[in-house]
Amino acid sequence: MMLSRLAVLLSCASLLSPLSHAQTDFPQRMVHLVVPFPAGGATDVMARLLAQKLTTAWGQPVVVENKAGATGAIGSVFVAKAVPDGYTILMGTASTHSVSPAVNPNLPYNNLKDFVPISLVATFPNMLVVHPSVPAKTVPEFIQYLRTNPGKVNFASSGTGGSVHLAGELFKLATKTEMVHIPYKGSSEALNQLLGGQVQSVFDNMTTVWPHVQAGRLRALGVAGLTRSSEAPDVPTIAETLPGFEANSWVGLFAPTGTPAAIINKMSADTQRVLKDPDIVQRLARLGAAASGNDPEVFGAFVRKDTEKWRGVVSAAGIKLE
Repeated sequence: MMLSRLAVLLSCASLLSPLSHAQTDFPQRMVHLVVPFPAGGATDVMARLLAQKLTTAWGQPVVVENKAGATGAIGSVFVAKAVPDGYTILMGTASTHSVSPAVNPNLPYNNLKDFVPISLVATFPNMLVVHPSVPAKTVPEFIQYLRTNPGKVNFASSGTGGSVHLAGELFKLATKTEMVHIPYKGSSEALNQLLGGQVQSVFDNMTTVWPHVQAGRLRALGVAGLTRSSEAPDVPTIAETLPGFEANSWVGLFAPTGTPAAIINKMSADTQRVLKDPDIVQRLARLGAAASGNDPEVFGAFVRKDTEKWRGVVSAAGIKLE
């Protein structure tokens, strides 16, 4: 009888061993990193930096795929429905995984139930920038300009209901001014329109707009974090004019629900290790972002807290999707 039980145990172990081995040795083929926004935006830039480092670390290609549309919902749904084996993951953002769920209760995915958090990748503030044709050179001057020209100034965003949009809406509420919101299908499209003068302002990610400010193509008025950026120490925070104003952004990795814990933990540990590489830390810093790897449990708690924060803001401000 004991020999029979031992044989059964050994048989079960032999069946489980290949699965455990496959998870430990993940990945064994190409990994698809989905960016739910067009190429050229802040999320895309950081995804490609991370993919390059993970390709080296894993010895397998990590390929970035842009699946843009619906303020990130198209790419997010694609990953949520993917096979949960770790080979299709998402570079989620504050827009896709906290702001949009807070604004839109009818999203085709659940940001908390349809995904497993892997690791936070980076945090960065939004920045209020204007086209050089706008006469204002400071936040107080911009507020006065808006009050002098009610409804005549517009601001672009990467999509209705995203973090870039809500930053602008919160600014309107805080200043009791009027601006016309013009949504686009991504940051790169909105930025191109701003650079061309078709729109006048944007509250976009610093990673996206700062290089153009440095080149003199745009003018920075304020950072939407509570502290000044080390990369732009001369640019005041919006909070210096409007106490408490904060609209930071973040990006992080997610996998479909059902992805084995062993794979999630390995991806998280490897991502955290990569994000400590001085090269990627410096390259992210030059974009105005701070590398911010953490464990899946910590990242999950962060996402839940951020979602609740924006739900409170949306409710208090009465912001609704049109």
